Amino acid sequence: MRLECFPIRPSPPELVPGRPERDWMDDFTARHPYRCLPLSMANTTGWDLLCPFGFTAEWDGGLGAEAIRFTPDADATLFDHFAASHFTHGVITFHLGWLFRTPPGWALRASGSPNRFKHGLAPMEGLIETDWLPYPFTMNWRFTAPGQIRFEKGEPFCFLQPVPHGTVEAFEPARASLDSETDLARQYEAWKEVRTLFNARMADGDPAAVRQAWQRYYFRGEYPDQADKPASHVNKRRLAGLPEAPAPAPASPPPIPGVDYRNWSAVRAAGPSKDGD
Repeated sequence: MRLECFPIRPSPPELVPGRPERDWMDDFTARHPYRCLPLSMANTTGWDLLCPFGFTAEWDGGLGAEAIRFTPDADATLFDHFAASHFTHGVITFHLGWLFRTPPGWALRASGSPNRFKHGLAPMEGLIETDWLPYPFTMNWRFTAPGQIRFEKGEPFCFLQPVPHGTVEAFEPARASLDSETDLARQYEAWKEVRTLFNARMADGDPAAVRQAWQRYYFRGEYPDQADKPASHVNKRRLAGLPEAPAPAPASPPPIPGVDYRNWSAVRAAGPSKDGD
């Protein structure tokens, strides 16, 4: 499976695998949010595009393009090719600098980096049919209120996630009941019993429960009542990064005047060029 990435301008924004860390998760007591495996998995199931420089943007609440005023940092180059007020109505448009191609039946979902929040600005999400699209798309954010926001250099501004959009319509929601005789119902009741008991012990200050702090059934991929583990469980995402662009080929030495390069003996007789090559 290949996510083909074609740069369409020099030095496009860096593309990196999504990272699990979030500042607000770090700031929690004992970093509790990292115990929630679905959060960390969502943070890392895709690739981030990073701002090549920092900038601030201020919206005065108006609906025209001029209602957003941008102030790029001093090291910003070709800023108008990166961010602009293109769609008006308080929307910031980012140009990705890449053209993407996915396998047949796969699209790219473009969104904000999961579980990363920006006060006063919300990411708009799109699903793009990159299995045929021959032109690029943009990432857009909309102000939620007049005010000023900032993106730092290296901060993610777009999150890309491959989605098998060609098969999602094959799913049909089906109402089902938890029959007490099924394995699913038995496992659910076993989990509910141990969870209720654990929460009661925590509320009572039971030292063993306090030391344990949290139950790790989901994180470890365990059933509450049996030793077998689901083979499909994943608790850490390992996405490939984008390889560095190949170095340009070295320039060929200048030809030696008067030498017939079709005659190898003449080339050898001419000796090294004036540059020593």
